[in-house]
Amino acid sequence: MLELKDICFSIQKDGEPINLIDQVSIDVPRGHFMAIVGPSGCGKTTLLKTIAGLNQESAGDIIWDGRNLAEEKDFEPAEIGYVPQFSIAYDQLTVDESIESATRLRVKTKNVAELDNRIDRILEETGLATLADRPVKVLSGGQKRRLGLAMELVTGPHLLLCDEVTSGLDPRSERDIVRLLHDLSRKNGRTVISVTHSLAHLELYDSILVLHEGRVAYHGSPTELVHYFSVEDMEEVYPQLAKQRSEKWQSSWIKHRKAYYQKLETHRQELIRDGSLLVPDTSATTLSSDTDTSPLEPPEANEETTPEAAALVRTPGVISQFSTLLGRRWKIFFRDRGQVFLQLAILLCFPILVALFSERGNENIKKYSDRYEGFTQAIQERTMVEASYLSVGSAVSGIVMFQVVLLSLMGSNNSAREVAGERLIFEKEKFGGIRPSAYLGSKVAFLGSLILIQSLWMAIFVQQFWKFPDGHEAGFLDHTVFLIMVNAAMTFVCLGISSLMKTAEQSSLLSIYLVGFQLPLSGAVLALPESIEGITRPFISAYWAWSGSIDSMDAGYQNAIDAVTETSFQSSSACHYLLAIHIALGLIASYIGLKRHQWD
Repeated sequence: MLELKDICFSIQKDGEPINLIDQVSIDVPRGHFMAIVGPSGCGKTTLLKTIAGLNQESAGDIIWDGRNLAEEKDFEPAEIGYVPQFSIAYDQLTVDESIESATRLRVKTKNVAELDNRIDRILEETGLATLADRPVKVLSGGQKRRLGLAMELVTGPHLLLCDEVTSGLDPRSERDIVRLLHDLSRKNGRTVISVTHSLAHLELYDSILVLHEGRVAYHGSPTELVHYFSVEDMEEVYPQLAKQRSEKWQSSWIKHRKAYYQKLETHRQELIRDGSLLVPDTSATTLSSDTDTSPLEPPEANEETTPEAAALVRTPGVISQFSTLLGRRWKIFFRDRGQVFLQLAILLCFPILVALFSERGNENIKKYSDRYEGFTQAIQERTMVEASYLSVGSAVSGIVMFQVVLLSLMGSNNSAREVAGERLIFEKEKFGGIRPSAYLGSKVAFLGSLILIQSLWMAIFVQQFWKFPDGHEAGFLDHTVFLIMVNAAMTFVCLGISSLMKTAEQSSLLSIYLVGFQLPLSGAVLALPESIEGITRPFISAYWAWSGSIDSMDAGYQNAIDAVTETSFQSSSACHYLLAIHIALGLIASYIGLKRHQWD
């Protein structure tokens, strides 16, 4: 049984608390189908999120099966299902794949046969069996709502909360969804609470909760609704509500609560007797007619026919969730033709751009001869050597920086929208039991593959046109490692930004700015003032990758580059260390962002 006792939820406005939910007290027994209705802005969704635990109540108690959720443990992930207004499925997957993914992430099954049986049962229960192989992106609005319900039913939740799942549907689809919710409430004592703005099909609900300005104006049978508000039609309820303040409606309801709850309880017992409603033994409680009245015991004649409470399913471990998330991410990637084409275009075009500038970088640096035949020849030779230093040094420095900046751009493209672009789905899955560590691990594995492919291809392709002027055998290898690290640094820093931002637009914009500042603040083109250099340099990953690669070159090329830039080089070990810090900070920021509650 779900009991709300004087629940309040407030926000701060101009330094003053404002109650969006104000002293809501209701009882909802097991196997009950309740609608929450009311004018726009009355607090319907806010109340639903407060029940679910997405909003922390400011005052009052939420009691579930005798357990005070504020004092004892909260809902288990498998115990509650929450169907939001937005779609919680990926367009690239099919209906069957979406339900399979939800099941693998939230239910620990013994074998493949058990998994398949659970999926098939849910497809049949929600009327989606004939649509199992259909992509989500081609489903109608009503079919997507059914899919959202199906994905929440994989755990067999005892409490199912639905937020405006019928909004925007045609009358027939709306009625079909309401009937489906009604049928779900009749199985295994499942309590179903649905927020709806529509006043159609209310006769299918066991009770109607009417909110007005965050307060309870009515909670009772739909057949008594018209009489209570003294109107002839349900459509007249909202205009009637507006005729007086919510305090008066709340006061009126408190006076009539006991009588209306007695009628609800009488009807409920009739449903139990004729077998229309089956509830578990542990929750066969009844509506209390007053907040101080203890629940009544169910009739003795019903004790033998009442089913036992369904056991909660176990949540899979981190490794299982990780593998499921990673497999799903690759499947979504390869089915997104636009993303695959973009990655291939970047992978092919960027190294070609670098190779176009390789000719000057392949020139040998002219050196001074041991003997001069005259003063004029010495001046000419010195001029040629200096010109060679400037030409080759500028070309080599530019090629390395070009590689570094392009890989930074690849890294930003890899992850700028990776989390923020699916923020709502992730928050919903986290609510359902997905561990942030498993989610982050799958992103690191997926993005790590892109990093290696992009960086190795950049290094190997450019090497065919421009031989890296290494001063020792491991020079090119060191250069390749720096390319991988700068790509990883930018990828994971942008992943951190994506995890901390609420929208993909915010994340993309900030990531673009971050890449845009890499070249001018690196000092590789124009040396920065010393007062600025010391402040910005630690944060510019492009500088450390460029500097580390230059340090791996032959001393002659280092001198040539030193002749065209005033920016000093750092040792390779220091560059490795700084880039590793960038990667670590990006991952830490990602985890913090994933752990933080960001449900809008």
